[in-house]
Amino acid sequence: MDLSAEFYKTLLDNLSDGVYFLDRSRKITYWNKGAERITGYSSQEVLGFCCGDNILMHVNDQGESMCRNHCPAAAAMAERKPRYSEVYLRHKDGHRVPVATRINPIIDGEGNTIGVVEIFSGNFSKVKLVETIEELKQLALNDSLTELGNRRFGEMKLYAMLNEYRRYGWQFGVLFIDIDHFKSINDALGHDVGDRVLQMVARTLANNVRSFDLVCRWGGEEFVVLITSITLDRLVSIAEKLRALVAESSFMVNGEPVRATVSIGATLVHSEDTEESLVKRADELMYQSKQQGRNRVTSS
Repeated sequence: MDLSAEFYKTLLDNLSDGVYFLDRSRKITYWNKGAERITGYSSQEVLGFCCGDNILMHVNDQGESMCRNHCPAAAAMAERKPRYSEVYLRHKDGHRVPVATRINPIIDGEGNTIGVVEIFSGNFSKVKLVETIEELKQLALNDSLTELGNRRFGEMKLYAMLNEYRRYGWQFGVLFIDIDHFKSINDALGHDVGDRVLQMVARTLANNVRSFDLVCRWGGEEFVVLITSITLDRLVSIAEKLRALVAESSFMVNGEPVRATVSIGATLVHSEDTEESLVKRADELMYQSKQQGRNRVTSS
């Protein structure tokens, strides 16, 4: 059967995964519909650019740039071997999205490496997210701006987790997160930009915790994250990852990047805790992060 190039393009465009091709100079020569959906960037916005131009600004879970110094596509071409990695790309709206990538070198008929094909997929359950959002809307337990659970929902979840801890000993942790200098952002750039900052931070946090953990908007520029089945070392590691990913998120306003950082307090539940004492301790630890220079994690 003689299949045309258009047939193969249509086939690739109908994949739910993102697919793009890089030539030998790492210039993007193809960008499918799945890539548009996951990243927010249309093919017209990326074709002809090099991945080294840092459009997606891939970072690892420490917030370190991959495009400049640790590019898996460049490694796949140099080694002539497939590469697999989990990275965090920057969506067009500014927030960070976790993706699993598979990169294969493309070898021509004469044995020369002429580029790579990269396939990537979102590392989260979109269907489950949509279902949860709809349930929260019905119960008036979601925050309409960020589409997270609101404080009331967070308090209900915290109450249930404390009961489970007392009955079964199931350990959990709390992260209290506050956006640094948020009033200054609102004053300098306006409340519309402030709202976009809240959405960017909320999406970065929600996209980068496990599906059974909870991120909620506690109020204003404050967020609470409830992490189940955790040790203090692991809780701090998660907090540091979230801090770094927020710091590496951004969006453009009038040709200038808008960024934000967060201060975080991290603590595990104690046997004598109430809902109030647990959140208060995490809040106080967050303020210690503020006092020590912001954009940091303080734990206890």
